[in-house]
Amino acid sequence: MRTMAVVGTGLIGTSVALAASRRGVTVFLSDRDPAVARTAAALGAGRARAPAEPVDLAVIAVPPSDVGAVLGELQARGLARSYTDVASVKAEPERAALSRAPDPASYIGGHPLAGRERSGPLAARAELFQGRNWVLTPSRLTSDEAFNRALELVALCEAVPVVMRSQDHDAALAVTSHVPHLMASLMAARLREGPAELSRVAGQGLRDATRTAGGDSRLWGDIVRSNAEAIAGVLKDLHMDLSRLVPALDALARPGGGDRDHGMRTLVDLLDRGVSGVAGIPGTGHRAAPGDPRVRVALTDRPGELARLLADVAELGVVGEDAAVDAGGAGGGLTVLFTVPPTVADRMAAELGAAGWDAVRERAGRAERVERPERGEGEGVVLPVGSA
Repeated sequence: MRTMAVVGTGLIGTSVALAASRRGVTVFLSDRDPAVARTAAALGAGRARAPAEPVDLAVIAVPPSDVGAVLGELQARGLARSYTDVASVKAEPERAALSRAPDPASYIGGHPLAGRERSGPLAARAELFQGRNWVLTPSRLTSDEAFNRALELVALCEAVPVVMRSQDHDAALAVTSHVPHLMASLMAARLREGPAELSRVAGQGLRDATRTAGGDSRLWGDIVRSNAEAIAGVLKDLHMDLSRLVPALDALARPGGGDRDHGMRTLVDLLDRGVSGVAGIPGTGHRAAPGDPRVRVALTDRPGELARLLADVAELGVVGEDAAVDAGGAGGGLTVLFTVPPTVADRMAAELGAAGWDAVRERAGRAERVERPERGEGEGVVLPVGSA
């Protein structure tokens, strides 16, 4: 790719332009506010002017509801040979492209799963997308040329391409991004009515829970509106959980109430579901959930043996800090018990055994040694990090 146009020079658009410029692509910048485009150019993101001839790819970095109109305008002008966008909602822009764009075959939806709490070109970073997933949502009309141009863009930004249907993307993002942002905003709004001493006891947990609440409210309003149906579905499920949680807490708050045991069971059940859910977030490692099997590893009394085991276990995506240690092992050694998902247990026991550890999986309280498959037998099977 030799040339690119970036339309919309906020955080994401400018970050794309910086990454592409760093790799030798000539980038042309535009924004509805010329001063913003000039700011991005001053950062080294490209040239704040229109190209003299069609560029290889135009990246549309505007709110979801504007993508369709901007795409149609740019295609009518012949700005580029191929077009993509970076909006965090994909079905609505795709529908607009298929119904109104002059050349829907030259368009492919895109969404880099990266961002910051700050907005605007001054917050942009060329390395923002490194190692992050970048979703591409080709429509039934998307041409091979447009698809390949988008893949080249992802490579320029050092991201990881993920291909999905636009509807599947929006349903997933409602759970993983859009509703969490709303929850962060609702929680942050409570701080306005909190006690005066609140700032003195605000810790990392509160900062984590409200981290995204400072995002651009106009942009997020557009995102939520564009994906309202999927978001409403997730919120209805959350409402059902809250309708169980509130009565449980009321029961626990009543001294000597007969429903306290039921309230505690309901509370623990909801918390256990959270433990199980967070285990499925990539990069968090697995946390033990009720009913999970165990992998038992017997250690010798050699110095540093436990540290070496925890290092090997960490490479398999298992959180070693959750292990239980029994000092009653044979020969004065330790026995370490790891509670892991069923999909991980056999593979973990086999991999540790192949690495020389005395590791067995426990089924229903009985230990079973698991052999590592021969080369080729388990081809394509990789131990999932943080899988549930």
